[in-house]
Amino acid sequence: MTDNNRLEAGDTAPAFTLPDAEGNDVSLADYKGKKVIVYFYPAASTPGCTKQACDFRDSLAELNGEGLEVIGISPDKPAKLAKFRDAEGLNFPLLSDVDKTTLKAWGAFGEKKNYGKVYEGVIRSTFLVDEDGKIEVAQYNVRATGHVAKLRRDLSV
Repeated sequence: MTDNNRLEAGDTAPAFTLPDAEGNDVSLADYKGKKVIVYFYPAASTPGCTKQACDFRDSLAELNGEGLEVIGISPDKPAKLAKFRDAEGLNFPLLSDVDKTTLKAWGAFGEKKNYGKVYEGVIRSTFLVDEDGKIEVAQYNVRATGHVAKLRRDLSV
């Protein structure tokens, strides 16, 4: 099992360029000068991930009003992301990290424990990246349900 490196406030956010649901490349650099919430989730269209994505969808106007953009990243292929986006009416970019390079760079893929079993998988994680590309908030092992409300409280949004 790998020991994943965890990012902390003050670290430079690892750069990425990943395809979105349409196959268009989206880079973290595209958000330079803006604050962006980057969240990692295990799989599109699963109950927890759907709940979390819909919570971001429902909070997006308030987040955008505070100058915050949102990006979701999972190891799903773009076609699955497009289906998920369309089924749930998601209104922010979903990016595909099939080879898990970005997930690993952000410490969002690694050893997990569930019901006593140890395995490797996506670690549900959320980050706030500031205008200069620095990590402002790093949260690992977040809960799908209630996470966005807690994040909004933490950020006073």
